[in-house]
Amino acid sequence: MPMPQLAVQTGEFTFQHYASWPEGERWELLDGRAHAMAAPNWAHQSVVFELARQLGNALLGQRCQARVAPVGVRLPRSDEADDVIDTVFEPDLLIVCDPTKIDTKGVRGAPDVVIEVLSPRTAGFDQVEKRARYEQAGVRELWFVDVLAGVITILQRTGSAFGPSTYVRAEGAVPIEAIPDLTLDLEFMRAFRAQDDE
Repeated sequence: MPMPQLAVQTGEFTFQHYASWPEGERWELLDGRAHAMAAPNWAHQSVVFELARQLGNALLGQRCQARVAPVGVRLPRSDEADDVIDTVFEPDLLIVCDPTKIDTKGVRGAPDVVIEVLSPRTAGFDQVEKRARYEQAGVRELWFVDVLAGVITILQRTGSAFGPSTYVRAEGAVPIEAIPDLTLDLEFMRAFRAQDDE
């Protein structure tokens, strides 16, 4: 099947197609539809880099492991083979505490924590479609980071679904509740709001 050329391409795309596409092009799959990923800007990448640095340092030598995109997260519906999985996301940051979910292809199954740094072009897709699939898959904690607004939306699993959204300012120390004793220092994000006010 040819590489999709549009921002959203309907087809019967699977992980087998995803794994064969050129490295320079980034796509995510949701129910067989290929969605182009937004090119990250400087602020987006600065936030991802700093959060990755903090997570890497905090989890060094621990059972839980943090990774930064691009890492393919395969979300099977049940126990189907990898090649036919039709939903594959590349979250900006993720934490996986079950080493059996990690393999040479990326991650199979729900990460414990997902952090998505929002881009204007794909924010709706992240906060609606991807949110629903992360919930269905069993992600324990999901963050949406709005860099310019300086607000983080946090969803935590309560039973089989996410509880009500919590909104916090992107400043000071904010704990990741799914991982004991893990806190991110978000004070650095104030600078991005100050730039937007200029």
